This record gives sequence, C-alpha cells and structure tokens, in this order.
Amino acid sequence: MRSRIKQNQAFLNHLKKIPLSVEDVDCLFSTKAFKTELLSLIEGAKNRIYLAALYLESDAAGQEILMALYKAKQNNPDLDIAICIDFHRAQRGLIGKNKDTNTNASWYQEVEKAQTSGIKIMGVPVKRKELFGVQHLKGFVFDDSVLYSGASINNIYLHQEQKYRLDRYWLIKNRELANSMVTFIKEELIDRPAVTSLNEEAIPRISTFKIKQRQLVKSLKQSSYKFAGQTISEILSVVPLNGLGARKNELNRNIRRILRSTEKEIVIFTPYFNLPRIIGRDINALIKRGVKLTIVVGDKTANDFYIPADQPFKTIGGLPYLYESNLKRFAEKYKYVLKTGQLNLHLWKDQDNSFHLKGIYADNRFILLTGHNLNPRAWRLDLENGLLIDDPKQELKGLVDQELTHILSHATQITDPNQIESIDDYPPRAKKLLLRLRRIRADRLVKSLL
Repeated sequence: MRSRIKQNQAFLNHLKKIPLSVEDVDCLFSTKAFKTELLSLIEGAKNRIYLAALYLESDAAGQEILMALYKAKQNNPDLDIAICIDFHRAQRGLIGKNKDTNTNASWYQEVEKAQTSGIKIMGVPVKRKELFGVQHLKGFVFDDSVLYSGASINNIYLHQEQKYRLDRYWLIKNRELANSMVTFIKEELIDRPAVTSLNEEAIPRISTFKIKQRQLVKSLKQSSYKFAGQTISEILSVVPLNGLGARKNELNRNIRRILRSTEKEIVIFTPYFNLPRIIGRDINALIKRGVKLTIVVGDKTANDFYIPADQPFKTIGGLPYLYESNLKRFAEKYKYVLKTGQLNLHLWKDQDNSFHLKGIYADNRFILLTGHNLNPRAWRLDLENGLLIDDPKQELKGLVDQELTHILSHATQITDPNQIESIDDYPPRAKKLLLRLRRIRADRLVKSLL
C-alpha cells in the first residue's frame, strides 16, 4: 500500500508544471464578486478574451455580459474575442422549461447582425446528441489572466436577481497558463471543421457533418494543453489538464492519482452525489488507510434539478432524490467513520439557492479547480478540464481556508445516516418514480447519463 501511495505521489511530482507567484493567485467567494470581476476583466482587456463554458444564456445577465463584450470590441477593434460553448445546449432552452423557437443561438445571431463586430461564438459538438456528452471545458482568459470557475453565464450563476448558484472562482495571472488555454481553444476547437459558428445566419444540422464531428472527437481524445513547463516539486505551480472519454483521459488519471496519493486529509466538492465506481473504490481505500475525508455536497433542495413542492413535478425533478438516496447509502455504509469524525459529510443549503462546486483539496497541497462533476457522465462522456495547483509550501492555504469556511457557513454536518431522508419521506411523485426505476433497474442507466 505504501509503495502505491509513493508511486502516485511521484507521478504528480514529475508532471510538467507552470511556476506561479503567490501574489498572482486570488480567490473570490461569492457570485456577485464573480460577476463584478468578470465585467472588470472584460472592460480592461487589451488583446484577447477567450471564454469556455457550457452555455451563454439569453437572459438579463447573459445579455449584460455579451453586450459588454461587444462594447469592448467596438472600443478596441483589434481585441480578439471568442466564446466556446456546447453546440446542442445553445440551440435549446433550460431543461424542464417550455420549448421556445427563440433559442440562445437565434439571439446570438440577432445581436451579431445588429452589432457586426466579429465576435466569435462557437458551438462544440462533442457528441451527436447532447444526452451522450457535452462541451464542458471551463475557464475565462483575459490577456494574461485566467478566471477559472465551473459557472456558465446566466442570471443564477451571476446572481442577477434574487437567487444564486454558488461555484468556485479563482483568478490566476500567468502568461504561460493563459497562452496554453488560448492555444487549446484555437487549435483543438475553433480551427476544427466540426466546430460551428453560432452567430452566423445559418447553423448546419449535425447530420450534415457527421464525419467531421467524429474526427473532432478523435482529436479531442488525443489532445492536451501545450506549454513548456518544468518538472518541479517544491515551488508553487499549476498544470492545466483535459480529458474526454474513459480511456487515456489525463484529467481522470490525475484525479485518481490525487486520491491514491493522499496521506492525511482530503476535501471533495461535488454538486451531484453520483460517484463513478472507480472513484468509490478509491474513496473506500482512503477510508481504510485512515485518511480524514471531507465531502461537501449540495442538499437535494440546492440541486439545479430540484422542483419545489408548489410547482408541478416533472421526471427530471427526480434526480435530486436519486442523488440523495446514493448519499444515504454511502453514509450508512461508512457510519462507523462518520461517528469517529474520520468521515465528514456536509450538506450545503442556503435558502432556495443552489450549489455547483466541484474540485479537490488534498493534504494541504494539491488544489484541483475543475468543472468535472465526479460522476459517470463526466468520467466517460463530457469534454472536461481542470487546473491542478501544487502548493508544497502551503502559500495558498489562507485562501483555501477562507474559501472552505465560506462554503461551510451554509452547510450542515451529517453525523448519522438518519439525518438524511429516505425514500419513504419523499413526495408521492418522487417516491413513485424512484421505486419504478429500481424495479426495472433503470436507475443504473439514469445514473450513468445524468
């Protein structure tokens, strides 16, 4: 066991990394601060703005951000601006909402027609159907600064109205990191024939470029961030990672290396408690070797699929209950370490706001910032990325501790499995749905896709 830990530590130590200066790393702690910083960085950009997210919504916050980008472009015509989002997501509305012929993509087209500034809004078709995988890369580059968050751009992620969806927001000023992220977006996405402009007049159907789409997927599975880097282990540094698919996925591999190399304590953030089996085995090994494990997960009411009792129930609203039933089984399995404090489960809930944090903090050293949901879908189907920060001298510990304190201020610690509701406590429609899924064993299929 000890040799395996050392082997995984050696892999992490010998990764090529980009050196960082501690004064060039900062962390934001709220959705409002995130929006303020986003607008400030757009206004201050001189050479380039490259944004990667799941979607850019045509609501008030999305409109404010897009118009700020167009204003920046008009003020500086040489400013290079590109947005990469999911091809399919841009052409539909929110899950559970009524269908509308006015999509995000049609809004992009209207704005570009009116502004004619040449902002690139590109749709990435990771799979032929959205159900089987999406463009889930994250990160916003402004000149030589990277603002990394798992957030997309709409009202709730930017706290435009009363509700917010909490994420992580880290700002890193580093030219080599920014260059590597921009180069990846240009070479692996924008320059590929299957990646399509969403703000031109006509968007082709995916059925018309199936071969190009397959070529895109093949190239993405072999892709990686390009940077010179150094093999260093004793200074503050960062590694950009990406991955698509279950095999030869460098992001997945390094997530496992973090888990399998941790010796003392680890914190895991995930909005959906639906772990891949292989991660479940790694967590079991962590507990067996005495590592202190903290998992912070959103309460079912803080899930973005949760439907309040005063609204009509839809099938998608069963997901938060499915995830909570997973958590309850996990808590029951490890209740002996829940009681000793080796395992700490925290359920985040702040009124009717929602929780979208992802990532890992291990042995007060490795900080993983990612949009990866640590679920079977992200593990096998989605195009994901992350920034792995190595902090051997604990120079960022103050920031991490502040972030964790802020997050846990709205969390309840679970010390007994009975604190988590069971299926008998659920509303009739949710209970009926979960029982039916279990009876036909469809719950396993659902967990693998959502």
